[in-house]
Amino acid sequence: MQFRIDPTSRSPIYRQLAEQIRAGVARGRLKPGEQLPSVRDLSRTLVVNPNTVARVYTELERDGVLHTRQGLGVFVAEPKAELTRRARKEKLAELLDRFLTEAVYLGFSADEVVAAVSDRVGQFQWTGANT
Repeated sequence: MQFRIDPTSRSPIYRQLAEQIRAGVARGRLKPGEQLPSVRDLSRTLVVNPNTVARVYTELERDGVLHTRQGLGVFVAEPKAELTRRARKEKLAELLDRFLTEAVYLGFSADEVVAAVSDRVGQFQWTGANT
C-alpha cells in the first residue's frame, strides 16, 4: 500500500498516516500479518521525521492495529475481539453520535445519511458472523 502525506492539509502528518493505515486495514488493503515499511524507510519515502512514523506505529500498536516483532519489524495485527459485545456497542454508539452530529451540522437528511452509508459499506473488510 502506498502512503501519502499532504503538507497543505490542516491535519497533522502523524494523523494523516495513522488514518491511512487504519483505513488500509479496514478496507482489506493491509492484511493481518503483512509487514509495514521500517520507520527509517517510511520516513525517507514520505520525507517526514522518523519520530513521526515511530509515534504512529506506537499509537497503532497500543490500539491493537499493529504489532512489532523484535528484530523483524512492524506487522498488521490479527483482529482481536478483546472488548465485550457491550463495550463494542458503546464504542460504536460514541462513533455514530460524532458522525451523525457532523452530518446534521452539514445539513444532510436522515435518508441521505442512510443512503451514503449503504453506498460505502461494501468498500470495507468485514469480519464476524453477520457479514
